[in-house]
Amino acid sequence: MDAKEQKPESYTYAKAGVSIETGNALVRAIAPLAKSTRRAGADADLGGFGGFFDLKAAGFNDPLLVAANDGVGTKLKLAIESGRHEGVGIDLVAMCANDLIVQGAEPLFFLDYYATGKLDNAVATSVVASIAEGCKQAGCALIGGETAEMPGMYSEGDYDLAGFCVGAVERDQVLTADKVAAGDVILGLASSGVHSNGFSLVRRLAADKGWKLDRPAIFDQNVILIDALMAPTRIYVKSLLPMVRTGKIHAMAHITGGGLLENIPRILPDGLHAHVDANAWQQP
Repeated sequence: MDAKEQKPESYTYAKAGVSIETGNALVRAIAPLAKSTRRAGADADLGGFGGFFDLKAAGFNDPLLVAANDGVGTKLKLAIESGRHEGVGIDLVAMCANDLIVQGAEPLFFLDYYATGKLDNAVATSVVASIAEGCKQAGCALIGGETAEMPGMYSEGDYDLAGFCVGAVERDQVLTADKVAAGDVILGLASSGVHSNGFSLVRRLAADKGWKLDRPAIFDQNVILIDALMAPTRIYVKSLLPMVRTGKIHAMAHITGGGLLENIPRILPDGLHAHVDANAWQQP
C-alpha cells in the first residue's frame, strides 16, 4: 500500500453527534424512577420494545380503553430559559391524564417522548423525575418512553416533550354529553395557575410589557412571577375518580387551550346551553 494512500474515514454515531453511551446512562438513571410508579396491572420495568399492562389485574370487568396524547407547549421555553425543569413532567402527565378523567376513565399507563439536539443527562433526568411524580399523582404507571438525540433539529439547550396516556372505564360508566340535562349544576375546580396553556401569549406579554420574571407577580405580591408561571398543572384524577364512580357526575370538561367558551360546549347535548357567571369566583 502506498504510504500516501489513506484509509477511508470511518463514520460513527459519535462523530455525527449522537452518544449511545450517554443514552444508556440515562436509561440506567431513570429506571428506578419508572419503577417507583408501579401500580396494579403494571410492573414498570423498562428495557423491552414495549410496555405491557394487565387490565384484569387492574380490576376491570368490561372496560373501554381511552387514549390521550399532548405536549407542554411553549411553557418548555420558559423552563429552559429559567432552568426550571422540575415541574414540566407533571404538566405533561396532567395534560393527558386530565383529558382521560373527564371521560370517566382512570389513567393506567403513560409513555413519554423526550427529544433534544444533545443529551444533557442532568436536565433529562430532572424532567423524567417530574414525569414520574406526575404519574404518581395521576395513579398511572410510567411503562416506557423514547429519548431521541437529534443533532441539528434543536437549538443548543432546547428539548421537546410529548406524552401518551391510556386509561380505562367500565362500559356503563363512560361520561358523555347524553347524561347532561336542563337544571344540572355546573361545578368548577380551581386551577393551580396558567397550567400548560397559552404560554405563547404569556411570553409575548412578558416581552412586550417588560415583566420581570424574578420579581413579585403583579397579581400576587407574595409570589415571584416565574414561580407563578411555572407552577405545575393540577392533576384532578384522585379528587374526581371516587365521585365519578358514584355516578353523580353527568359530564366533565377539561378546560385547556380554548378556555371555558370552547371546552364546555363539547359536553353539551344539542339544544342545551351553559350559564356561567364569571363573577362567581375571584379573578386574579
